[in-house]
Amino acid sequence: MKTRFLTGLLSLLMPAMVMAGEYDLTVDRVKIDTGDFVKEGIGYNGASPGPVMRFKEGENVRINVTNNLDEMTSIHWHGLILPFNQDGVPGISFPGIKPGETFTYEFSIQQAGTYWFHSHSGFQEPDGAYGAIVIEPEGREPFRYDREYVVQLTDKHPHSGDRIMRNLKMMPDYYNREQQTVGEFFSDVSKNGLMNTVSDRIAWGGMRMMKADVEDVQGFTGLINGKGPDQNWTGLFEPGERIRLRFINSSAMTYFDIRIPGLDMTVVQADGNNVQPVNVDEFRIGVAETYDVIVRPRDKQAYTIFAESMGRSGYARATLAPEEGMEAAVPQLRDPARLTMADMSGMPGMDHGNMAGMDHGDMDMNSSEGMSGMDHSNMEGMDHGSMAMGKGGQSDPFYAKGSGLVPTAANGGKFLSYADLKAQDPLYEDREPTREIELRLTGNMERYTWSINGVKYEDADPIRLKYGERVRFKFVNETMMTHPMHLHGMWSILDVGADQWNPIKHTVSVQPGTTVYMETEVDEPGQWAFHCHLSYHAAAGMFRKVIVEGGPESTQAKTDVIAKDGGEV
Repeated sequence: MKTRFLTGLLSLLMPAMVMAGEYDLTVDRVKIDTGDFVKEGIGYNGASPGPVMRFKEGENVRINVTNNLDEMTSIHWHGLILPFNQDGVPGISFPGIKPGETFTYEFSIQQAGTYWFHSHSGFQEPDGAYGAIVIEPEGREPFRYDREYVVQLTDKHPHSGDRIMRNLKMMPDYYNREQQTVGEFFSDVSKNGLMNTVSDRIAWGGMRMMKADVEDVQGFTGLINGKGPDQNWTGLFEPGERIRLRFINSSAMTYFDIRIPGLDMTVVQADGNNVQPVNVDEFRIGVAETYDVIVRPRDKQAYTIFAESMGRSGYARATLAPEEGMEAAVPQLRDPARLTMADMSGMPGMDHGNMAGMDHGDMDMNSSEGMSGMDHSNMEGMDHGSMAMGKGGQSDPFYAKGSGLVPTAANGGKFLSYADLKAQDPLYEDREPTREIELRLTGNMERYTWSINGVKYEDADPIRLKYGERVRFKFVNETMMTHPMHLHGMWSILDVGADQWNPIKHTVSVQPGTTVYMETEVDEPGQWAFHCHLSYHAAAGMFRKVIVEGGPESTQAKTDVIAKDGGEV
């Protein structure tokens, strides 16, 4: 009788007790074949990208990571909410994993959705150390689909990460292959007139900056699930099926504009969190972001997944098809994007007036000196009215008015904006922030240094937050580059003007010349990384440590100890 009672009691308790799942990962030297070139890189379980790790919401996981390299390594579980000492950032949350050692991560899965994992040591991530995470929800999804595929993007370069960083430090435009041409000059003359064009060129030359400096690193091959455009990764379908595509941008530096000619896409999730469905023709995915979309191919034909870099310098390509070997046409790259003076408008003291003949020397974008007195709003010959929208007449509140980066759909249809994202179910109650912290995104292109509030990581004090407060972060982009800002360990509530329906993200892109707000419910004690997710920007100084003081277990305090012990960030 007692045995039967205990058995019945256990059967009642079991649904609430999720047993631990155990997983093994090795960190290895691997060969990466892009179809354009073969190089040595770093991967997981003998391959790059690593395996798709599948978890269940509520599951307790144990992941044994064995370092087969001859250098330190780490794994960061990007977007996962977990204890800070499991976050995997050397020098902040743990010392790192030594060569030949095995480190076991243990944490519970508190969420569902699409995420990814990558090394947080040196340039191992751009060298191939990344993989995907798929987490099944406890309940039903608010949308239907018949099959799913991970679509993991990256920008694989023939040079190693260390070499790329050395070259950028030596010559910031080392990898810029989209310099303006003589033909483009004459085209601008016919469109804008000789004096206007000359004035424009002199202004940019005086600032020692280039309209073409949209991407720091070009000359890459775009990969989808480890395959280059000619290798053509293919996902199969039956006509009429709803297919969930889990897009992950694991690039070191590249934003991609994604479209599938012939198919509408319905965005249902952003950074792992469900959003109210948005039908789009094209969307831009920032570095480190994820988007889940539903497509429904009804015809027995192939469709090209086309991911074109924001600067139009390269692309990744894959195929959806009813049979192996089928292909569809691959679109041509569109004309290269060009920055405008609007993209410079966030720089301190910028006045877009008559800039002809100005010599700014070694201009520091951290400094209000050298830029003072510049008024770009009335720059001779420049017509900002014609630049206020993209080519399709579309505008986007998350881009500077007149920006040359405003995205437009290739077919003239709907291009996704952050402003379109609304939470499916609010994660937090809508309340006023307790305080605001301004983070100016700053840099110096001549020296290739990047910083926050004019201070590089190694010289900066940590950002200190109090457990239980809600902080409003104000990002002011004073550079000409786009920065995907990633806060570890806590959700970022992006302010799109939707109050309690504001979307929940882990990475927020801040465009040149713009100010963007996000709020954070400070609910995870410990210390965390907060940085631009462009690999070479983070390494050059656009990085902060965040310390959350207090909390139910008072976990705050090891702050300086780990920082002194640990390896690289």
